[in-house]
Amino acid sequence: MQFTEREFIPVLLGGDINAYSVARAFYEEYQVKSLVFGKYQTGPAYRSQIIDYTPNVDIDTMPVMLKTVNGIAQAHADKTIVLVGCGDNYVALVAQAKDAHELADNIVAPYAPYSMLEQCQKKEIFYELCEKHGVPYPHTFTFTKAMLNAQGEAPAEVLDQIDFPYPMILKPSDGIMWWQHEFEGQKKAYEIADRAELEQVIRDSYASGYTDDLILQDRVPGNDEYMRVLTSYSDRNGKVRMMCLGHVLLEEHQPHGVGNHACIITEPNDELMGGVRKLLEDLNFVGYSNFDVKYDERDGSFKFFDFNTRQGRSNYYVTNSGFNVAKYVVDEYVFDRPFEPEFVTAQDEALWMVVPMGVVDKYVKDPELRAKVHRLDKEGKGADPSFMKGDFVFNRWLRMWHTKLRHFKLFKTYYK
Repeated sequence: MQFTEREFIPVLLGGDINAYSVARAFYEEYQVKSLVFGKYQTGPAYRSQIIDYTPNVDIDTMPVMLKTVNGIAQAHADKTIVLVGCGDNYVALVAQAKDAHELADNIVAPYAPYSMLEQCQKKEIFYELCEKHGVPYPHTFTFTKAMLNAQGEAPAEVLDQIDFPYPMILKPSDGIMWWQHEFEGQKKAYEIADRAELEQVIRDSYASGYTDDLILQDRVPGNDEYMRVLTSYSDRNGKVRMMCLGHVLLEEHQPHGVGNHACIITEPNDELMGGVRKLLEDLNFVGYSNFDVKYDERDGSFKFFDFNTRQGRSNYYVTNSGFNVAKYVVDEYVFDRPFEPEFVTAQDEALWMVVPMGVVDKYVKDPELRAKVHRLDKEGKGADPSFMKGDFVFNRWLRMWHTKLRHFKLFKTYYK
């Protein structure tokens, strides 16, 4: 593979499909190799030719992160270091360091102040923003640790206040803290079948050491095909410059991967995007944002679930739609170029998927959507983010195919 010396060096924190997708965007646009720092010798970034990958189990701690990125900046004082977090914990570290002026002068990091990121990521605060700006969201009840009784259980008089039926959705307000306190049977999100299960999950959650709120929500009916994903880029002045909406056809269903996208087709919806654009600009938000959305056939609205203050793990669906996620950051923070056009939305269909076509054929229920997947694939408009032409190392290729084919078993085991 060929590489070009540039005025900047991408430094990415993380090692999963998010990090690899961002590194791929940097290579495709600028032919640069990214320096990527993850925790383990695994994942799509490990042994990629477009990446100089360094594992460090402590990279998600402030002292190690600062020593690492500032060391790179010092060693390359003549270049701009473009620092991107590829996970909520990494984004939090970078934003805190940026606020404290602990990053070297030649490091740029496209993030809002940490106080804003922290507030937006807390789901109950995001729903308050939705309420203020007229953005629909599911009917929600917030359970706090203070509601527990002396035995560490949820009192009946509190749970009796919930006025939506089972099955309902339960998820943590603080996703970073959630995974810092693991317990048996822990999931990214739960579909709670009855009162007994609700009481058990609440009890286990707080017994693990988790202290933040739990979000209980009305379950919006419909399978994965009712889901959407929205990615936006806001400049350093808080103006939204790009929005790309994807129609999710499949999500993963294993406990630690619930809600992770498996197949997406880009499709526009100006009405849906308009309300979120106003919300972001009223906040003066900076950088990438990512929202999970579901169509509610009961009232014909699109309900917003989460506000991720970063590019999503499926961010290559944006790049594959013609809006390279690296270019927006580099144009603004390295070259200081004006945005032309000033605001753009993705209009053309493109396909993103990380599962074999056989999984799509078996688990996507709508025959028209299945046919569309096949058509886009045949037209060359499809992409699996982990497989980039030319980036071939046999060990990595074998691992990536094992991960991809494993979806047959995962969907058979967990898909309801």
